[in-house]
Amino acid sequence: MLRALRFFVVLALLVAAAVWLVENPGSVTVFWRGYRIDAPVGIVVGAGAVLIVVVAALARVWRALVRAPAEFRQWRGEARRRKGFAALGAGMVAVAAGDAARARKLAGRAEVLLGDPPLTLLLTAQAAQLEGDDATAERSFRAMLARPETAFLGLRGLLAQAMRRGAFEEARELAERASRMHPEAAWAGRTLFDLEVRTRRWAAALATLERLARHRLWSAPEARRRRAVLLHLRGLELGLAGEARAALRALGEAHELAPDFTPAAGELARRLAAAGRGRKAAAVIERAWAMAPHPDLLAAYVALGRDEEPLRRIKTVERLTARNPEHAESRLALARAHLAAGLWGVAREQLLAAAEGAPTARVFRLLAELEERENGDAAAARRWLLRAAEADADPAWLCESCGALAPAWEGLCGHCQSFDSFRWRSRPRTIALAASATPVGGAALPGPAAGGGETVATP
Repeated sequence: MLRALRFFVVLALLVAAAVWLVENPGSVTVFWRGYRIDAPVGIVVGAGAVLIVVVAALARVWRALVRAPAEFRQWRGEARRRKGFAALGAGMVAVAAGDAARARKLAGRAEVLLGDPPLTLLLTAQAAQLEGDDATAERSFRAMLARPETAFLGLRGLLAQAMRRGAFEEARELAERASRMHPEAAWAGRTLFDLEVRTRRWAAALATLERLARHRLWSAPEARRRRAVLLHLRGLELGLAGEARAALRALGEAHELAPDFTPAAGELARRLAAAGRGRKAAAVIERAWAMAPHPDLLAAYVALGRDEEPLRRIKTVERLTARNPEHAESRLALARAHLAAGLWGVAREQLLAAAEGAPTARVFRLLAELEERENGDAAAARRWLLRAAEADADPAWLCESCGALAPAWEGLCGHCQSFDSFRWRSRPRTIALAASATPVGGAALPGPAAGGGETVATP
C-alpha cells in the first residue's frame, strides 16, 4: 500500500514537472571549444535524467562485480556449514544408536566442514568413548577446556573418564573445578560431595554441603541429616587424632541436629561418660531412646552404672525404657533385665507382649531361655526355638542401596560405597536366608548366639 502511494506521488510530481516545462518553454545555450549548442530546456532535462539513470546502473553493476568474490565465498561457506551441521546431527544420532564407526566417520566429516567447533569436539569424544578409545576421548575433552563456552562440558567429560578409571582423587579435583565454575550446577556439587565422602574428607564434605544447601540443591531435611552424619564422622576422626574437646563439640552438634541418629548419640554418651559427665551422657541416651530405641543405647546406658547388682540394674533399665515403653526394644530390655535377676513373671509378660507385634527370632529365643531357666521345660523351649527358626531375622545394620550387612553402623558401605545408607532394620526370613547363603564379601555369617544373644551377621 505504501509503495503504491509513493509511486503515484512520484508520478504526479513528474507529470507536474512536465506540464510546467511545457507551459514555460525556453532554451539552453552551451559554448564549448568554439561551438555553440542551443537546446530546449525539456531536452536538456530529459538528457540529464537519462544520464543519471545510466550512471546509477553502471555503479550498480560495478558494485556487483566487486562484491561477487566475497558473496561467492559466503555462499560456499554457508553450504559447507549446512553440510557440516547435517553431518553433526547424523553423528549425534549415531552416538545415541551406539554406532561407533559411523559416529567417528561423521565426526571427521563435520570437523572438516565446520573447522573444529565445540560440538565437533564433543561428537569426537563421544564416538571415541563408544569405541573404547579413552586416549582420543580425553584429548577431545581437554581441547574443550581451552574454549570458555565448552570448558564446563570438558570438565564433566574428563570427570567421567577419571571415575571410569577409578582415579577418584583426580575426579575430585575436576569436580571441584566444575563446582567453582558453576556453583549452581547440581551435578557438579553433588559429585564433588560424593567424591569427598568416598575419599573420607569429612571437613571438606561439610563445606561442600553448606554450599549446596545455600544454593538449595538439597532440601533442608536432607542437608540436616547429612550434616549430622558428617559431624559424627568428623567427631570420630578428631577423637582418633586426640582432639577430645573438638570431638565432643562435633558429636554434640550432630546429636542436636539428629537426636534419633543412634551412632552419634551412643558415641557422644560414651565420650561424655569418659570425661566424667555421666548425667549429661544419661540425658543424651534418654533423649535418643525416646525417638529411636536401640540395643547400643541400652548397653551405653547400663555401662554408666558399671557394677550394678541385677536388681538395681532393673531400676536403671526401667528409667530408660519409660521414655518409650511400648517399643519392642524397651520390652526386650526389660525382659533381659528381669531374666538376669531371676524375676520370671515380668520377663514372661514383656516377652509375650513383644511376641504379639512383629516379633523377630530373638523374642522366641528369649522365651526358650525363660522356659529352660524357670521350668526346666526342654520341650517347651524347643517349641519356641522352632518358632525362632521361622521368624524374621533379628534387626541389623542393613545397607539400603545394596543389601549388605555390617556389624556396626558405617558412614560408607564397604560394598557399594553408598553414603549413610545403613539403617537398623528387621529382615524378612527369606532375605535373611539368602544373605546367609551368599554373604557379602564371602565371609561366613554366624548364627544366633545361644541364650538370646544378639550377634549381628557380618558382611
